[in-house]
Amino acid sequence: MRPLMFRSSLGCLVTVFGSFSASSHKVITQAAAVSHLCYLRKTMHYQTEQRGHLNSPDYRLYFKTSDGKYISPFHDIPLMAETEQENDVPAKKPKKNESEVLYNMVVEVPRWSNAKMEIATKEPLNPIKQDEKKGKPRYVANIFPHKGYIWNYGALPQTWEDPGQKDEETNCCGDNDPIDVCDIGTQVCSTGQVIQVKVLGILAMIDEGEMDWKVIAINAKDPDAKNLNSIEDVRMNRPGHLEATVEWFRKYKVPDGKPENKFGFNGEFKDKDFAVEIIKSTHEHWRALVQKQTNTGGIDCKNTSCCDSPFRCTTDEAREVVQSVRTSVAAWHFV
Repeated sequence: MRPLMFRSSLGCLVTVFGSFSASSHKVITQAAAVSHLCYLRKTMHYQTEQRGHLNSPDYRLYFKTSDGKYISPFHDIPLMAETEQENDVPAKKPKKNESEVLYNMVVEVPRWSNAKMEIATKEPLNPIKQDEKKGKPRYVANIFPHKGYIWNYGALPQTWEDPGQKDEETNCCGDNDPIDVCDIGTQVCSTGQVIQVKVLGILAMIDEGEMDWKVIAINAKDPDAKNLNSIEDVRMNRPGHLEATVEWFRKYKVPDGKPENKFGFNGEFKDKDFAVEIIKSTHEHWRALVQKQTNTGGIDCKNTSCCDSPFRCTTDEAREVVQSVRTSVAAWHFV
């Protein structure tokens, strides 16, 4: 998919992924009319807006709906993917691909990159930011023979690994984050892209004593998606891929002076059915979180769409959150 790039009259760089149409031109025109918009990218039904500079502590990537309303990628993007109807309006029923339920994945880190991007769970509207170490942007080391992350890495929205819930097998509690997912598809995605994935299995990683599940999935639009329907299919069709995944997660913190990570189930991947049950469990924990039925653990639950949530805010309140964040040192200010 070739991105189309345009320079607006305000000097804003606008990038649109997908085919260029009259509706795309409308989006671009609207973007150019908003002076604080620095970067706009259409991803399925969602757009992203950058604040601050990439690879700096002030970098933030906020999410918007196709009609320009700010949302939280953590709380407002549905866990299960939706069908597309005419005029790009999402339907209510889950999308099925060959009877397979698909899940939305928020891409945080593109494959082969090193910057440790993550959903800022403790900030209003939960933008993507770069993790920090001692006040500086954090990068993962290259673990030979790999370069950066070896898959597109991100999270399933509307899930939460509850630090108050102990896993029976590992005796470890959740890590207070949405559940992580590795897209093993061939396409290199972009930070902030929302893709639909097919779940294949799951790995039980223990990170410094915390349960940190890693869902293994594949982009539903990947050419190999039709051939990969289980963790055994991955093992058969991609020799060494699963073993490399375990080794990467085991050692990626060692260059930073930390010990190797450990795993439940002796480092063996569990199958799709097991993975789906874990996802369902973390979704229920998330539901309790946004309904204030459990300790939030510092999580910011501000959202615009969860009807039963006391943390729900208005469109105007969401806009004020983003507008209060610094745009860029390169921006002109007319005073």
